[in-house]
Amino acid sequence: MSLDRLIKRIDKLKNPSVVGLDPKLEYVPSFIRDKYFTELGHTLDAAAAILLDFNKALIDALYDIVPAIKPQAAYYEMYGWQGIKALSETIRYAKKKGMYVMTDGKRNDIGATMTAYAAAHLGKTDVDGIELEAFNADALTVNGYLGTDGIQPLLEICEKYDKGIFVLVKTSNPSSGELQDKQIAGKPVYEIMGNMCEAWGSRQIGAYGYSAVGAVVGATYPEQLKELRQKLPHTMFLVPGYGAQGGGAKGIAGAFDKKGRGAIVNSSRAVMCAWKKEDNCPETEFAQAARREAIRMRDDITAYLH
Repeated sequence: MSLDRLIKRIDKLKNPSVVGLDPKLEYVPSFIRDKYFTELGHTLDAAAAILLDFNKALIDALYDIVPAIKPQAAYYEMYGWQGIKALSETIRYAKKKGMYVMTDGKRNDIGATMTAYAAAHLGKTDVDGIELEAFNADALTVNGYLGTDGIQPLLEICEKYDKGIFVLVKTSNPSSGELQDKQIAGKPVYEIMGNMCEAWGSRQIGAYGYSAVGAVVGATYPEQLKELRQKLPHTMFLVPGYGAQGGGAKGIAGAFDKKGRGAIVNSSRAVMCAWKKEDNCPETEFAQAARREAIRMRDDITAYLH
């Protein structure tokens, strides 16, 4: 089962973290930008080449210590089809290095449209009777607030192709409570959504007790993290909001079960831009700085686990 592969890799590396590859051009050192702007001009082709070069260097520096990457689709889509190609090649490169890849797309639709999203990101696309992989990520973030109509097509793809999903439950942004904390029949909306994740994943439980349906629960809400961990025993958590958004390692500890499993914590800018924050770090050593930050993050998180 897909999330079994993720948990196995987390156990092997002793690191329950994922690096979000959400690159902007200003995050990339000037020597990389200058190279492609000189070769290709100030074009979308150059921008996409810059992102891919940057991503590959980060992956090379991280694959043996970080179990997974989480590329956010929007940061590639903004550069047109060239950026989408860079996303596809980033996924392919990371998987070649043995990393688990979760695409952060937050897709949300129903019926045939959701089936198309599922096929694109997780499954295979029929081309005149031949099935071909488009993006081929291991997991995809999705918005479940259209209900089961929007999730069922994904469940079928997950089962057929051994993939996973992470459903938005309690997100890390400050205004999440405007809807997610509202009460329905005495329960907050986020708890109801979490219970739906448990139900959706009940037919695809893996060897570690977690299903193919995970939940996105923000590090910025440690009490809810702890509460949901107790109430959702079969749901793996993807935990954004660590570091840049203010979530701390101590509060995140509540996301994990008694065996120190059940969650993977995301950091994006803090790792990608570590070279900018280190004193006297040459920009040519940006990947090494990212590695140092990833190790620091790993040690910070694991210090609070059982």
